[in-house]
Amino acid sequence: MTRRFDIISSRSGALKRAEWVLHVLIWAYVFASPLFFRRRGEEINWLAYGPRLYFPLASCVVFYVNFLVLVPRLFVRRRYGTFVLLNLLLLVAAVASFAPYAGLFPPPEHFHPRRMPRGPRPQWLFWVMAGRNFVSLAFVAFVAAAVRLSMLWRSAEDARREAELGRSEAELKNLKNQLNPHFLLNTLNNIYALTALDPEAAGRAVLELGRLLRYVLYEDQKGLVPLRREAEFLRTYVELMRIRLPKHVETTVDFDIPEDKDEPMVAPLIFISLVENAFKHGVSPTQPSFVRITLRADSRQVYFLCRNSNFPKSDGDHSPRGIGLRQVSGRLELAYPGRHMWHYGLADDGQSYYSEITIKI
Repeated sequence: MTRRFDIISSRSGALKRAEWVLHVLIWAYVFASPLFFRRRGEEINWLAYGPRLYFPLASCVVFYVNFLVLVPRLFVRRRYGTFVLLNLLLLVAAVASFAPYAGLFPPPEHFHPRRMPRGPRPQWLFWVMAGRNFVSLAFVAFVAAAVRLSMLWRSAEDARREAELGRSEAELKNLKNQLNPHFLLNTLNNIYALTALDPEAAGRAVLELGRLLRYVLYEDQKGLVPLRREAEFLRTYVELMRIRLPKHVETTVDFDIPEDKDEPMVAPLIFISLVENAFKHGVSPTQPSFVRITLRADSRQVYFLCRNSNFPKSDGDHSPRGIGLRQVSGRLELAYPGRHMWHYGLADDGQSYYSEITIKI
């Protein structure tokens, strides 16, 4: 999980740097555009460049006042009236500043001696130019709001994703903490029952339990483990159960794991709750019973199937129900969201129970 947090943070930082580089490139083009749009064969007149910078400068001011101040402080906080009012004042000030700005530079005929001095312009032309500038700058303000809102939305989405990962990590740790005591309690009860019947077998069971504990203590702390290690853990657990089972209980294990280079990684202890339930509810002390476990994999998916004879609880049995199923459901949702299928229930014959999981790698 920590690595996934680091990946998300590094991606966010790279996107922010790329965004500001894009800002610099766009505005460099905008400010240089008066140099590009000139008559064919006309040389660059640097003295005439100043008056042409009015619109790029006004656009830059309108854009970043909205981008840095008005949108995050007013629009995002739903103060729409104040946002519109301040934008109108900003646009009017930008349009009104054209005449004072142009007055800072000599008239056009100063840069082009052959050009005849212009007479006074009609009043309507002034209002047309002012309206054109107002509409153009209003569009710049709209673009600034759209860009800023998209960035804020993406930042909020990244924060939500990080929070979701943190919640998933906490839930996963909580599920592991629930699973381990539940698993150990069942195993210790089995060994305790075995000590009265066969002390030698109980000793072998303690050794097998030691192997299981090493796996639980060390491998369970990893995010993913090789599937072969998980299969060895399940095989050890089955061998531990066989020590105390009567002869009329059939247990079969069918594991087909690919070679090391194609071996998939899986979440640890993902299947053990289902195997526990199979031995807990699928074995009778007096009637023929069976537990059959299949685990197969290739480079694309992992397939697990556990079938057992069905001996449901009696009405007088008030022990907790469904703990293992809830754990498996939680582990699958957290470890493989949208990449797993899980089917379980009574088989078609009505006499056996099955649990089938397919995980896409």
